[in-house]
Amino acid sequence: MNNDMHQSQYAAQTQYNASLFRFIKKSPTQFHAVSNMAEKLDQNGFNQLKEENSWNLEKKNRYYVMRNNSSIIAFVMGENEPWETGIKIVGAHTDSPCLRIKPVPELKCNSMTSLSVEIYGGALLNTWFDRGLNLAGRVTCLVQKKNVKENEFLTSLLINFNGQVAVIPSLAIHLDREANKNKSVNPQFDVSPLFYLDGFSNKTSFKEILLGQAQKEYPDILIKKVFDFEMSFSNGEPPCYTGLNQEFILGPRLDNLLSCHAGLKSLIAADTKNSSMLVCTDHEEVGSESIAGARGSFLTSILARISQTPERIGRTAAKSMMISWDNAHAVHPAHGERHDVNHLPKINKGPVLKINASLRYASNSESSAIFKFLCKKANTPLQTFVMRSDMPCGSTTGPLISSKTGIKTVDAGAPTLAMHSISELTGIYDPYMVFKVTSQLFSMTAQPLLSLT
Repeated sequence: MNNDMHQSQYAAQTQYNASLFRFIKKSPTQFHAVSNMAEKLDQNGFNQLKEENSWNLEKKNRYYVMRNNSSIIAFVMGENEPWETGIKIVGAHTDSPCLRIKPVPELKCNSMTSLSVEIYGGALLNTWFDRGLNLAGRVTCLVQKKNVKENEFLTSLLINFNGQVAVIPSLAIHLDREANKNKSVNPQFDVSPLFYLDGFSNKTSFKEILLGQAQKEYPDILIKKVFDFEMSFSNGEPPCYTGLNQEFILGPRLDNLLSCHAGLKSLIAADTKNSSMLVCTDHEEVGSESIAGARGSFLTSILARISQTPERIGRTAAKSMMISWDNAHAVHPAHGERHDVNHLPKINKGPVLKINASLRYASNSESSAIFKFLCKKANTPLQTFVMRSDMPCGSTTGPLISSKTGIKTVDAGAPTLAMHSISELTGIYDPYMVFKVTSQLFSMTAQPLLSLT
């Protein structure tokens, strides 16, 4: 690569990472992530569809659908019928481990008020202490439009305190001399963020705080009451570069907003020759068993409405291909023994193909070969991850979607350290390489795998 080409690619990658940082900062919850994705789609010519309405899909047009405001499917209708060409699909998930506020959360003790939380997903709890925590989520309210004489109605609003409004303080070493030898975290008693130095006056005070924040963010409507909420604490610190040469990205929710962002940017850049789709579902961290999760009906419903008949749905699925992007475990600098000796994914060394004999990943020899072909076409290096045979393997939305739809699927991800920590670590090159491979998938005009018979 000559110097001009190198500088051009470095500039593109730097600009791409800046976009990723902004997306993560604006997306403290899955609701905000989907809202931000919808905003970008609106700005780039995508038309919003609603499941309760009838659809009239047109070739060479762009659409998106949301469910529960926490999952989104966006797609491009190509110039040919999808049952003739298949659909190029990218999958990711919008949720990340966090601390979800309980319905009656106020805990007053020693003139201080903490908030009781449930642990959402497999959070690495030790990393949540002594960090500034942001509070954000969805509130369902009784509202009335200002200066308009009409009945009250219920609506859901997204709110974001957008700051470090709570902290989980550690117990000092002087009061816990064994802390560095045997530290366990009790999620009921140890993980309650300190929120307020005084006590709330009554049991509805937290909802009153939410109402005040909602009114601040939506001044054009009159918010009369908060009926319910889904609020979460998350890392209040934005993503940043780190390392001597700034070769790492440190940030919250890289798993899996990094993949959502890559899919979004790639789909927006895709042309309308091919049928392409981005599927970002909620609740992957807790099993995907929901109306907005990969085990639900969201994708199958959209495919049915696109392809219209059972035969066409089957033909579309048989000719389609999906990359399920979900971050992969990079080899740890101090714990290389936790990896299989021949499968040691490294930061900044290319996307990671994920394989598991028990089908915890959807990759097989054919989908893996297609992924390798895409990496070659994108001029991107490739790594492979297989879990140690004596250790259990996690999973992704890939097997859930492929088994439900019959779509050929490969599981892959950006190499990541400290996965499910409050701050995760990847390389400065890795997000852009995921984007390049995704863009290569969406640009394919022909089937990469043909039968000789």
